[in-house]
Amino acid sequence: MSGMASDHNSSSQEEYIPHYLQKEDPFASKLSREADIIAGFYLTIIGILSTLGNGYVIFMSSKRKKKLRPAEIMTVNLAVCDLGISVVGKPFSIISFFSHRWMFGWIGCRWYGWAGFFFGCASLITMTAVSLDRYLKICHLSYGTWLKRHHAFICLAVIWAYATFWATVPFAGAGSYAPEPFGTSCTLDWWLAQASVAGQAFVLSILFFCLLFPTAVIVFSYVKIILKVKSSTKEVAHYDTRIQNSHILEMKLTKVAMLICAGFLLAWIPYAVVSVWSAFGRPDSVPIQFSVVPTLLAKSAAMYNPIIYQVIDCKFACCRSGGLKAKSSLKKSRTYTISAHRDSAAMNETQLE
Repeated sequence: MSGMASDHNSSSQEEYIPHYLQKEDPFASKLSREADIIAGFYLTIIGILSTLGNGYVIFMSSKRKKKLRPAEIMTVNLAVCDLGISVVGKPFSIISFFSHRWMFGWIGCRWYGWAGFFFGCASLITMTAVSLDRYLKICHLSYGTWLKRHHAFICLAVIWAYATFWATVPFAGAGSYAPEPFGTSCTLDWWLAQASVAGQAFVLSILFFCLLFPTAVIVFSYVKIILKVKSSTKEVAHYDTRIQNSHILEMKLTKVAMLICAGFLLAWIPYAVVSVWSAFGRPDSVPIQFSVVPTLLAKSAAMYNPIIYQVIDCKFACCRSGGLKAKSSLKKSRTYTISAHRDSAAMNETQLE
């Protein structure tokens, strides 16, 4: 019986034909023209906001590049990834949505799929590195103080090499890039898992090394940070002002990193779920109209990060300026009290004379 079942599975895999080979034109839109126009306008707005926001973060960071901390260097790298996908990738999909079909053929499809996966993978691995940096700085101070700027640049080289490797693996024959079921965008060929064991191995490798493992590291790091912060808040209150200010800055960077990671994962998890179901679920069981929503949500992830960064940064700046004003007023009050005391003492001496 088991032999018959395995034969049936292998025969079903051999008989499976992906959606992009079932019709003569895989790049024709399967959505209505109105839906494509709405999606095109949506991506245009997302692309403009993402380009301006991430460009602003990069510009402002370049003005103080010599003072950037390791976590801030990683945040700039995240902005570079988001700007890359906005400038390199989004114009392809915007033009295609407005044209009601993919306009760039198989070469453009593979390029677009590579760019999307490359920058998306680099973003997630960057956030993984940021979470580890925050974990070491908050939970293991002896290691955290060891991390310097040159370690951040080494980490950047590893991140880009990692993303390049996994994005280029499909071109080596292990996988491929293919049009989405709705026709006007391209992605990793998740449907290879329906066709062969080799395709299943490729998809599982991508899922583990480019999604599950980095996400697990991020979740572990921030759970440990939250537990550590709860236990050490009272201890920090007894330290001097310099240590308190350093702790506040580290927590500000940690909040930025946590919100950015949360926004990224919330944007990409629905797309990941649909992709996994397309790979291992019942063939072609995801409705085409439904599959476009997670794709558009994932493409909006690049817009969140500069907003989160600026909101937290402005809030921190306001708190810091408020603290400085309070210190300044306290200092003025103390100076006035001392000078008044001296004046009164001088008057008493004059009266005694």
